[in-house]
Amino acid sequence: MDFNMKKLASDAGIFFTRAVQFTEEKFGQAEKTELDANFENLLARADSTKNWTEKILRQTEVLLQPNPSARVEEFLYEKLDRKVPSRVTNGELLAQYMAEAASELGPTTPYGKTLVKVAEAEKRLGAAERDFIHTASINFLTPLRNFLEGDWKTISKERRLLQNRRLDLDACKARLKKAKAAEAKATTVPDFQETRPRNYILSASASATLDDTSCPPSWSEWKEQYPGGWRPPCLFLLPLNPSVTRARGCLSLPKDRKLWNDEVDKAEQELRVAQTEFDRQAEVTRLLLEGISSTHVNHLRCLHEFVESQTTYYAQCYRHMLDLQKQLGRFPGTFVGTTEPTSPPLSSTSPTTTAATMPVGPSVAGLGPPGEAALCLEEVAPPASGTRKARVLYDYEAADSSELALLADELITVYSLPGMDPDWLIGERGNKKGKVPVTYLELLS
Repeated sequence: MDFNMKKLASDAGIFFTRAVQFTEEKFGQAEKTELDANFENLLARADSTKNWTEKILRQTEVLLQPNPSARVEEFLYEKLDRKVPSRVTNGELLAQYMAEAASELGPTTPYGKTLVKVAEAEKRLGAAERDFIHTASINFLTPLRNFLEGDWKTISKERRLLQNRRLDLDACKARLKKAKAAEAKATTVPDFQETRPRNYILSASASATLDDTSCPPSWSEWKEQYPGGWRPPCLFLLPLNPSVTRARGCLSLPKDRKLWNDEVDKAEQELRVAQTEFDRQAEVTRLLLEGISSTHVNHLRCLHEFVESQTTYYAQCYRHMLDLQKQLGRFPGTFVGTTEPTSPPLSSTSPTTTAATMPVGPSVAGLGPPGEAALCLEEVAPPASGTRKARVLYDYEAADSSELALLADELITVYSLPGMDPDWLIGERGNKKGKVPVTYLELLS
């Protein structure tokens, strides 16, 4: 392992300088470089996007998988780069229990037959739920995770670098400001040879040396007199005023003015370098923050796909349950154990009362034999007024001869009859006529 002590010391010094600058800014003792308003708006929009994306992601995961233990298991499998095992949905599990119950209680009994039919419907619902979860995870959850684990981490890294560059820049500004102040003060202080500053503490040997000489000896003279190197007598100056030169070793005392001129030049050079690095990092961060707009466009497309998959899922659930309802409605006696129809015959009561107490009248309900129902429908005449055009939303397969099969996007004529179930209408297409479900239609004005 290549251990570079100089680099370690340099990094430690930079870290300490940044920590001091950050602390002084928090206490209001140092100036802080402010970013422009547009940049601040970009930062605020990025933070808001990240926070809301996290909330939407977590709640969507709860919607797709309400079981927290299952979510934790899926998270662990994902972090371990292992395939998540297939899990039975609640609908499929319910269908399994119903099928087993029907097998044990008797599949030929009315209750057993109904359990079998409901089990088949629940199994289809479970399969539809599985498809919805899979589609939503790929089209919606995955892009959100990719943003949080990819793009946002890159943005956060560059923002941290920008913060460090800003601290370095402000530290250089503070250093230059102090150097200029010290330089201005040094111009008012007399040279060391003319007047000894009272704020210097001299050792005895150094005091004697300065008393015997009119000016400090040069380094070459000290080297000739003391060939052994850095040996006493040396001059140790402990300045109480930072504007006065501090001796670093033997008696080598440059003038204060020249020293602070050099310090100012060095501070200005460091400030120019820090400003360049800060501007470059600010531009890189700005480009990444402006890319949030593209992220919004991508998330918008994913949101449309999520809504589409959710719409498809609920439409499939509705069709499955509607088919189940029709299958159970064909045998009304199974609910009471008799062959008598559950609905009374059409009477002379008002249409409102009849519609509320009886789902479908005998002439259009389809409770009688298919031939009778077809015959009754042929005798039905459309009202003189009240017919409307309707567009078919989904394909619909007629369950019996009293219903009209539909194809998506076709136009038909519909109207209602007194005593009909409000969920059904009479539909006509050419010379064909039959009952159609209202939920499969879009009524046109």
